[in-house]
Amino acid sequence: MRRRTLLKILAGSALLGGGGAGGAYAFLGQEKFGALPSGDALQRILTSPHYAAGEFQNLIPRPILSNGSSFPAALLRSFVTKKIAPVPASPVPSDPTGVKALRDAGDAVIWLGHSSFLIQLAGYRILIDPVFSPFAAPVSFSTRAFPGATPCGVRDMPDIDCLLISHDHWDHLDYPTVLGLKPKIRRVLCGLGTGAHFRRWGFADSVIQEADWGDTLSLGPHLRIHVTTASHYSGRALSRNQSLWAGFLLESPAHTIFFSGDSGYSPHFAELGRRFRRIDLALLDCGQYDEGWRFIHMTPEEAAQAADDLGARHLLPAHIGKFSLAYHPWYEPFRRITAAGENRGFRVITPLIGTLVPLQDRLPDFPRWWEGIA
Repeated sequence: MRRRTLLKILAGSALLGGGGAGGAYAFLGQEKFGALPSGDALQRILTSPHYAAGEFQNLIPRPILSNGSSFPAALLRSFVTKKIAPVPASPVPSDPTGVKALRDAGDAVIWLGHSSFLIQLAGYRILIDPVFSPFAAPVSFSTRAFPGATPCGVRDMPDIDCLLISHDHWDHLDYPTVLGLKPKIRRVLCGLGTGAHFRRWGFADSVIQEADWGDTLSLGPHLRIHVTTASHYSGRALSRNQSLWAGFLLESPAHTIFFSGDSGYSPHFAELGRRFRRIDLALLDCGQYDEGWRFIHMTPEEAAQAADDLGARHLLPAHIGKFSLAYHPWYEPFRRITAAGENRGFRVITPLIGTLVPLQDRLPDFPRWWEGIA
């Protein structure tokens, strides 16, 4: 057995309580794991219609793992299963100039890899699920970022009017990134319960706004952020579903952008399509999928159907291109989503990480950059 695989198994055992109670307690007590909600924040959770039996619930009750597996078994499988082409053969190409160009741009979006996006809309800058660390896990040898997939970092980011966090998993809520960005963040919008992490990390209550599905935040007279349903789960350690997972819909008079967060395919996409008659750009989870995850992540074909349900004009793939979480080749989601998007009512766009994409009536075409490095 390879040494790294053995280390992963030992770390996983510690996380699951097999490494000794004292060691596990000390490990899980580190600040990076955040905190559970308490006080007034917990009282609000208890009144949420989406909280029952001691945890948050999806609108459609379904198991997290659809194949009947347990979390320990799924964790062990992830450590010992050999993946096919999990990492690009050469560094991921990127465009580090996009963030610098944002200052002089109008409405625009920049994909920063995986599910991280920097958006400028109606004069505001919104940062979604930023992860600039070289790994997305509580241990440095797990879930490593692809070489070249992080062209931008904390120092490159402008001041942020609103940080949006869809949920508290490590590949969406990154402790070092959040700490580094802290002086630049004017407001945090997250699901109920997620604010407990930020409070432990020294953010003032006045900066944090926790929201339930269906809530709306106005950043100003010309920009509203709607907190939307998602089909997923939450938890940074052993406690699950103590904070709410969500998507976000950004609505200005000129443009509407929808970010799904992590989500399985669900009727809520069609409901949003009926509610919002115009969605210019959908940023949809479609890059990490497995048969056992079909209730919590979408396949590329399901994401294409979700874009149709939304009535979206453009689809930009998310949860893709930076980390290998599932068992498929790293490039497969790009191939499948571009194929699934053919002859549809929307266009799939695949910019390089870091490219500034001006928001306009018809977004530009981009080359299939992943084909040369598969």
